[in-house]
Order: sequence, then C-alpha cells, then structure tokens
Amino acid sequence: MALDSKTEGGLKLQFVPFTSAVDAGFWHELTQKKLNIYQLDETPKDIKGFYYNGDPVGLPARLTLQFSAFDVNAPTPARCCPAVGSLYNTNTLELFKSCDKKALLEKAAEEIWDSIRSGAALDDVVLLNKFLLLTFSIKDFQRLYDDLCLREGSSPQPYFLIRYNENSISMAPLKTFHEFYNDSEKVTLGFYDPSTLSQYPGWPLRNLLVLASYHWGSRLQSVEIICFRDRTLQGERDIKHSLIFEIQLPQVTPNQGCPKAAGWEKNQKGGMGPRMVNLSECMDPKRLAESSVDLNLKLMRWRLVPTLDLDKVISAKCLLLGAGTLGCNVARTLMGWGVRNITFVDNAKISYSNPVRQPLYEFEDCLNGGKSKAFAAAEKLQKIFPGVVTRGFNMSIPMPGHPVNFSEDTMDQACKDVEKLEGLINEHDVIFLLMDTRESRWLPTVIAASQKKLVINAALGFDTFVVMRHGLKKPKQEEAIDSHSQAASSSDLLGSSLFSNIPGYKLGCYFCNDVVAPGDSTRDRTLDQQCTVSRPGLAMIAGALAVELMISVIQHPEGGYAIASSSEDRMNEPPTSLGLVPHQIRGFLSRFDNVLPVSLAFDKCTACSSKILEQYEKDGFLFLAQVFNSSHSFLEDLTGLTLLHQETQAAEIWDLSDDEVI
Repeated sequence: MALDSKTEGGLKLQFVPFTSAVDAGFWHELTQKKLNIYQLDETPKDIKGFYYNGDPVGLPARLTLQFSAFDVNAPTPARCCPAVGSLYNTNTLELFKSCDKKALLEKAAEEIWDSIRSGAALDDVVLLNKFLLLTFSIKDFQRLYDDLCLREGSSPQPYFLIRYNENSISMAPLKTFHEFYNDSEKVTLGFYDPSTLSQYPGWPLRNLLVLASYHWGSRLQSVEIICFRDRTLQGERDIKHSLIFEIQLPQVTPNQGCPKAAGWEKNQKGGMGPRMVNLSECMDPKRLAESSVDLNLKLMRWRLVPTLDLDKVISAKCLLLGAGTLGCNVARTLMGWGVRNITFVDNAKISYSNPVRQPLYEFEDCLNGGKSKAFAAAEKLQKIFPGVVTRGFNMSIPMPGHPVNFSEDTMDQACKDVEKLEGLINEHDVIFLLMDTRESRWLPTVIAASQKKLVINAALGFDTFVVMRHGLKKPKQEEAIDSHSQAASSSDLLGSSLFSNIPGYKLGCYFCNDVVAPGDSTRDRTLDQQCTVSRPGLAMIAGALAVELMISVIQHPEGGYAIASSSEDRMNEPPTSLGLVPHQIRGFLSRFDNVLPVSLAFDKCTACSSKILEQYEKDGFLFLAQVFNSSHSFLEDLTGLTLLHQETQAAEIWDLSDDEVI
C-alpha cells in the first residue's frame, strides 16, 4: 500500500521495491512440509523473512527467505530487520494460474491498514513489513512423472499427457488421449526438454505438435505445453527451470503429404554441409592403451570365464622383492593380467649378462657401472604401459647370518631398511619373493606372516623350480582356538608330507620344510657358485606360474584361506572357474613334469612359527638384530629345532644298540 508523496521541491517521491531472494533451503523445507504436513491443505501459512542494510552499492534491496522462514519465532540474523508474511501454496498449476492475485494483494494491504488504524503497528512495527508468497509445488509433478516412467517400463518418458483436477494432477502416455480427457477438458502436453535456453523449447517438441495436430486437430486449436526440465543442481533435483506456455497447433490434414523435412546441423561456416571433427587431440594414446589392455581381459570374461572378477585383479597392489630374471618375468605377466600397481625392491645394478635373460633391461642400462635394477625396472614398465603405477626402491634386505653390528652406521641403516620393508609390505596386498638366496627370503616371510599378507614365493634350481603360496595366518583370536590341533598335527608330520583338504591358514611357508635355520649361503663360495645357474626358459615358466597362482588365489571366494589343491585333485571338479588353487607347484624341466605337493605349517619353523612371530612382534628390531648377528643356532634354539636334533640323534643311537643286541 502507498500514498502519493512529494519532496520539498515538489518532485514525486519514488521508492525502491524489494527483490525476493528465496534460498534453496527454503524450497527444501517447503518440500518436506508439503509432503509430510500440508499435503492438500491450501490455507495460508505464516512465514518470516528479513532484509539487510549493508549490501554494496548497486545490489537490489533483497527480501530474503531461508529454511528458517517457517519458524516465525526464529531469531533474525544480525544487522537484518524482520518481515512477516503469508504463504499461499496451491496444489495445481491451474489453481496457481487462476488465483486472484489482485484480491490477495488487496487483502494483505487491508491487514496492514488495520494494524495502522488500531495502533497495533505502533506496538509491533514489524506488521508494517508484510509480504505475500504465492507458490505451486512442482514436487508432486516430479513424483508423478517418475511414477509414469515406472508404469511404462522406461525412464525417462519423452512425451506424456497432463490433466489438472481440483486438488491433484495426473499423467498418462499419449496413446491414452481419448480415454484420459473428456471432450470439454483442457489438454496439456508435456515433453522431456533437453533445451537449456530460458525462452525456447527443445527440438523434440516439433514432431509432438505435428502428431497432436494430425490425430487430435479436429478437437484442439491450441494446447498448453510443459517443457519438463529435470536438472541436478548442487546434488539436488531441480525442475524449476521448466517452461509453460500456450501454443496454436499447426494445420495438418490427414490427406496431405509428409511435411517438409528439416534438421541438418549447420557446419562451422553456417551452411548445411558436413561437420568435420578433429579427434586427434582427445584420442590420448595412454587412454587407448588402457582400453586395449582391458579389452583382452574383458573378452576373456565375456567369452570364456563369466565369473572372473577383474576388479580384484586390477586393484591388487603387488610388491616384487627382487628385480632379476624372476622379477622381470613376474612383472610382465602381472601387466598382462591388468595389474596396475607394481613396486620393485632390489639393491643390485644391471650387468652385461642381464638383458638377454631379464626382459625389462637393455644394453644401454649396463653402461657406466649399470643402472639400479629397481629404478630401471619401474621406468621400463612405465614405457611399456603408462597406465601402470610403479615405483622402484634401491635397498638391501637384512638377512640371518649377515652381521650388521660392525658399526653404528651399519646398524642404523639396517634398522631403516627393516622399517622401510615393513611399510612397503603393509602398503601392498601380494608380496612376491623372487630373490637369489634362501636367507634373503626370511625377513619378508616373517613380516608378511605377522601382517597377514599373501606371499607368493618362486625359487629356481638348474632345471627345477618351486612356486608356492605361504599359509595365510588367521587373526589372533581365531589362531588361539585352532592352535592346539594345528601344533599337534604339524609336530607329528614335520610339515613335509603330502596332504589333502588343508585350509590356507594351516599351510606351510618356504622355510617350513627345513630343519635347519637360514644362514649365509654365499660364504666360502666362488662368484660363479654364488650365482643361480638355470636353464634359460625356467624363469619364464616359474614367473608365469607365480602370477597365475596369485590370480587363482584371489579369485577363490576364501582368498588366501582357500583349501590347497593337490596332484590328486587334477581329475576332480576345480574349485574356481580358473581351475586348481595349489599350495606348491614343483617343476622338473628335465622330464617336463609338475607336481602339486601340499605341506602343513611346521610348529618349529624358523620363519612363520608362533614363537618367531611372537618374539618379532614383541621386540621388533632388537630381536631381528640378534638373528642377523647370530649363527643359525639362535633360531634353532628359539624354535626347538636344536632339541629336536638332539632327540633324533639319541633315537638313532638307541636303534643302533638294539641292532647290535639282536
């Protein structure tokens, strides 16, 4: 309400009107109240807004409504004045459009006038700041559209019919036109509008209008059109951008021919010619390589192994301890399986004899003293396939029988190497032991057993090899339950026999078949005796089998706890779609034969027995330093092997005396 006013100079006084600023939180709160409280209630609701006196010059005067507007007793923000109002929410678009907005405005003005005349505005000056908000809830429209899509079996529906009732809206597919509408009812057509322009509908409306004119033109001269725009803004569905308008239908008669066709896109010059698209910039060779690598694996799954879980393979993080002949071949096979995360650990440099047997290195890598194997291997993997995440660490692995107490610096370095190795094993899912010496496998075996990591071990002879998975230790609480039966069985059998139906947590490690602790295997040996001399094809065979064993294990539902397959199981139904899941594969190239032995964990094992793990977890590096600096008798005394040797020797002497008596 307003009266004509003039300034002292006789000019008419003008006022700056409010611009409504309705926050997204207000609409969200209105939606919840409409669905849960108001429902079909159209009576006015008291709401509260505010305006601010401190905006920069040029901004409009804003009347703001937030999510708290429905609580008229809520505090007003600092430096803001309150304003009270009424919310009128209609249930249908038809009621919203036909509502007498002038009458509502005059009613609000009367209320302000009454507060002035009665003096109520003197007691509560906020009554002078009265406003109205007239809305139509389109959330019902959104829900009805979703229901229509579900009924019709597809989502979204490109075209649909809309009918307004007194207190509701209904929707139906185009084919139900004659059943849906009465002859006197207004017709509203809706379509799923891809256009983002605020004034113009999208192209799909063109043919809808032709269809409506052809089939229903005798009844319709004009129709109401709703351009349904279903957007996602800030994580919320928003259809407020939808357009509504009336349109005169084009004249289409049943006997006329096909209307003139239109629709070719214009080219860059604005003409109706072909558009040229240069894809060279978006065809990233790295992306193409990833797609090609994945395609081979997906074809394997689609055509041959439908149950193959490629995500488990691709996401596996593999740590390769050793970047020599075995390490190079294992890495290449892992990449063939799509493994994306491969880390190398090695302290050697590339020599002139390496490139012909180790496929990640070239002649240039041998020059100037040779590159670090770990770094060069990681670099080469990146060149072969840029999609792989790979790192190299040039570091030594402390070993039993290799003392580290010569100086404080040596001890500090050994401690750092142990900590680094512990961290790397913790970061990875599968640990490959691919080193040259037996004793170099001891420390990672202990750490991995303590951390419950899957270990794949591969070792070579001249024409023989062993590939095995270490037993995967159970969590502490489960170990305690089974420790008695496991100790009894492994003590009786010394972990060296062939068995069947042995679960993964009872399987032995690389050291479980030994009754002698690891020591310095290079002592008193010439250089040629220190090197592993193998038939050239052996490393490729063993490396490939090591990876295939890993894949079979992680594809099994129980993973590392899977029951071990043996040679006797070859004629039985395999446990996975990829076949058997053995404990060990021992190959004999001289007769081209493989066997699949299974061995129990040895309770006196110098690497994975409970005594070793408890001592390691209790004393950490102090225990390890004792192992590194002592002879093999230290581990044998700790695990009980020394006593076992003594008992065995005593039994042999007793047997000998019996023979003499006989």
